[in-house]
Amino acid sequence: MSFATPISFEEATPHVIHKKVATGAFLGVITDGYILGIVGIALSYAQGPLGLNSYWMGLIGAGAMLGILFGSLLMGPIADRIGRRKPFLILMALSVGLSLWQFFITDPVWLAVVRFLLGMTVGADYTSGIPLLSEWTPAKRRARILSWHLVMWTLGFVMSYIVGSFVGSLGAESMGDDGWRWIIISSAVPGLAAFLYRFGTPESPSWLARQGRETEALELIHTWLGKGYCLPDLQEEQKASGSWCRLFSPELRYNTLVSGVFFAAQVVPFFAIGIFLTIVLEQLNVSNPHVSGILYNVFTMAGVLIGTWIIDKITRRFYLLSTFYGAAAILTVMILWQTMPGTLAMILLAALALVLAMSIVLEFAYPPELFPTELRASGVGLTVAVSRIGAGGGTFLLPVISDAWGIYASLWMCVGALLVGGIVCHLWAPETSGRGSK
Repeated sequence: MSFATPISFEEATPHVIHKKVATGAFLGVITDGYILGIVGIALSYAQGPLGLNSYWMGLIGAGAMLGILFGSLLMGPIADRIGRRKPFLILMALSVGLSLWQFFITDPVWLAVVRFLLGMTVGADYTSGIPLLSEWTPAKRRARILSWHLVMWTLGFVMSYIVGSFVGSLGAESMGDDGWRWIIISSAVPGLAAFLYRFGTPESPSWLARQGRETEALELIHTWLGKGYCLPDLQEEQKASGSWCRLFSPELRYNTLVSGVFFAAQVVPFFAIGIFLTIVLEQLNVSNPHVSGILYNVFTMAGVLIGTWIIDKITRRFYLLSTFYGAAAILTVMILWQTMPGTLAMILLAALALVLAMSIVLEFAYPPELFPTELRASGVGLTVAVSRIGAGGGTFLLPVISDAWGIYASLWMCVGALLVGGIVCHLWAPETSGRGSK
């Protein structure tokens, strides 16, 4: 009598558990993208009621970015210690409560504080959700699923601009000075949907096995996938240290450097331009900024979809370098040729949205490939934290620099960030195509 050899759960065919974890993660990042995107359009309506100058616009806009820095740094070691499942559920409840709190704020200081706290929940959600999704997803489908993670984030970011513009146009007529409040609390809606759907999500079997809880891990695998699946051979990996300091060891230090710098360099222009798109378009003298803003966001969504389609068709290094240098080239042309025809300006703006959006597709797929399982949450957490220095700095500085020296000075800042990212990746980015996250 013969028995079939058990198959590693990482090689499983698609099951309902994969859909559940992915959908829960997707709803969460839709919420995260919405939270980060909605503040720009809300602040454009809150300037008068709250008396906001360029300093407060930048500080409140960057508040969530800075919160992500601390949230991801704190949650990385916590998620590696207590697991991914509990934070995965609790963080969405916190984001809903904080979103609703914004309605009652009358002081810019408190709005900046709440935006910072919201950012902490977003950063912590990245740090628990990405490893959970990565560790449940079959190895052969991992890169593509993680890239769809980014598609969902972009969908939330784009939705926030469209919903915010629509609610804002209604508020101008019927809500008076409270229109911005209804705009900014709308992030509670996708947050509540994510919170409800995430109930019943199981722990990561890979994490349980790393804690010496192989029996529990196998029970989960058998419950959700069937008796024909087992744990992968972890004997060699369990010998490796899970210390956070190992991220800076000779073995991993260049991976850590590349992971943080590439993410930070991409998000400087993406968030600085995307969040304050209305300001950018007005200072570029673009006619009908709201229509042009919707067009920019449509090409942003298209860029993410294209990036998701090609992510497994080209190498990681080529992807990184071509998007960094391509976006820098487009921005440079826009800065140097300030008198170009309006039609050409819109074409270049659409191309910029497309390339920037394509570039960020790797932000959820590449970092998990750079770190081993026992350090994946810590590595991703550190990466997200470093990236928020770029995102927060760019978001804060764009309105301040634009107010002092004009929009083109701000765009030069974005070009500089893109060139730094391209050079660092050129020198040290490892090729991980086909490797997945083990």
